[in-house]
Amino acid sequence: MTDSPSAFLKIKSHQLRSASLWWSADGLGAALFAGALAFWLGSAIAGRTPLAGALALGALAFSGAFRGFAQARGAVQGQIAATAAKQALRARLFAAFLPTGFRRGRLPGEDMRTAIDDVETLDGYIGRFAPLRKAAVLSPLACAALAAFGSWVAATIMLATLVPFALGMMLAGTAARVEAERQHLALSRMTGLFVDRARTLPTIVSFGAENRVTRQIASAAQDVATRTLRVLRIAFVSSAVLEFFAALSVALVAVYCGFSLLGILPFTPPETLDLARAFFVLALAPEFYLGMRRMAAAYHDKQQGEAALAAMEPELAKAERLVDQARPFEAVPKGLGAENLLVRYDDGSTIGPFSAQWPETGLHAIVGPTGAGKSSLLHALVGMVPVVSGRMVAAGQDIMPGALNPHIGWSGQRPLLLPGTLEDNLLLGNAEAANWRDLAQKLGLDALLDARGGDLVIDPVGAGLSGGERRRIGLARAILSGRPILLLDEPTADLDAATAQRVVDVLHHIAHTRLVIVATHDPLLRGAAQSTLACP
Repeated sequence: MTDSPSAFLKIKSHQLRSASLWWSADGLGAALFAGALAFWLGSAIAGRTPLAGALALGALAFSGAFRGFAQARGAVQGQIAATAAKQALRARLFAAFLPTGFRRGRLPGEDMRTAIDDVETLDGYIGRFAPLRKAAVLSPLACAALAAFGSWVAATIMLATLVPFALGMMLAGTAARVEAERQHLALSRMTGLFVDRARTLPTIVSFGAENRVTRQIASAAQDVATRTLRVLRIAFVSSAVLEFFAALSVALVAVYCGFSLLGILPFTPPETLDLARAFFVLALAPEFYLGMRRMAAAYHDKQQGEAALAAMEPELAKAERLVDQARPFEAVPKGLGAENLLVRYDDGSTIGPFSAQWPETGLHAIVGPTGAGKSSLLHALVGMVPVVSGRMVAAGQDIMPGALNPHIGWSGQRPLLLPGTLEDNLLLGNAEAANWRDLAQKLGLDALLDARGGDLVIDPVGAGLSGGERRRIGLARAILSGRPILLLDEPTADLDAATAQRVVDVLHHIAHTRLVIVATHDPLLRGAAQSTLACP
């Protein structure tokens, strides 16, 4: 992972710089407060005019207001930088993840967590920790420099306690980073597992696998809990280290100043202190560690943000590389070929190799027993599964899986249905298609149209529609898209013989001007095809 969030996230540097400067300016307000307080005390002891005391009190009030304003501006500027970075990063993630998820072998839940939850962790990392980290470097040095005007010995004490503190925090930070990355990996796996199992819940129930899946999720949740406790344990230790050295610094300064004023130091004082200077140093002592205490309070944000970026950066680079390789093929393809395409899934199983050559038009079938790889071949052509070897060819050129998607009309076994009307779903690929009613009738949807109309409201699961009706809606949408290649997965499944014949007739007619490739078990559709490819 890059050392700075700015490098990977392309954050505008002036936004973080502005936030850091406002947090650093809070230290100037603290110095003004300490100086005004010491001046007021010195004026009271020296018996100066009431005007001097009033000026000191006015400076105290101004310093408080200024510190509040500086802290608010620092928080706002940090949030502006975080919001801009999150928006830009989510745009990149969506553009890269959506078309490449299956080819990268990732569960949809894992990508969803990365694009939503992991990006959200950057809110604290960029908005709070990153500006506070820079301010935490400037503020102690500024406090020590200002304290040196009152007592160089006290300033030296402050800086001396900073060295072991820095070493302790470095050791704690290294351990925390490792545990945070492990926690993030466990959480991503649990999220991906849960979303995947929720999506396939009907299948799980059908096979009676509820107990086994429950044990899987429980085991993943326990792993997350264990790793979270390890992260919290290190966070508590690092906080204890910080508080110890902060208290030690203030205590040593207080002892030195007190003993020096009382004249009971066990050695000859290297300087002469009066009450006003001593009070000025004492008022600045707690501010010396304030910036680092704020940074420590946001340290968990750093751990989460860096763990998210460490997992996100290589995955995003891989996805963007796949997107670049699969740039859309601009010319209308004159035929389509596959040579020794081999698909490998996450569990190590392979499907293929497949080899075929399809001309520019015609109806062509992919046949074979269940599990032979018919659907996998169609998915490989559109880049929905990881292809590990072989090549695709169009117009005599090697192309990446998915490069022809702008020219492909797709209808899978479970067509996508969106909330809206029947007409909205049919025209999803081409809102200008005027002949949609004629096509719907030819596909046997006339009874549905006559009974319920084109303004029939449909939900995402297609409640109230039969399996055959859902398939034909997806088929009609693919045809109405007007694209020159149609990939259809079991278009006649769940249909009676008469309706299946109507679908075959439509596909046979369409195949005069387009390339239609179907995966099927249907002997009727297989008989109408110009060629068949038998999967091994």
